[in-house]
Amino acid sequence: MKKDIHPKDYRPVVFKDMSNGDMFLTRSTARTNETIEFEGETYPLIKVEISNTSHPFYTGKSKLVDTAGRVDKFMSRYAVTQKKK
Repeated sequence: MKKDIHPKDYRPVVFKDMSNGDMFLTRSTARTNETIEFEGETYPLIKVEISNTSHPFYTGKSKLVDTAGRVDKFMSRYAVTQKKK
């Protein structure tokens, strides 16, 4: 591997899937103020809404993951516009 190609703040970081609680450790330069205890060590924490452990494409389940209610908001707006026509 070439020397000095990674940024100086390239470090181990824990990513946590907020939809199912799954966590994994990898390296990243993403900034965060939160930390978490993972496998006996303290690491910076990055929260993600969806990962390969909860995404329907990877799990094989056709389940709609909607943590923010975006689909309901769209449907209610769409219903209002349909009534006007």
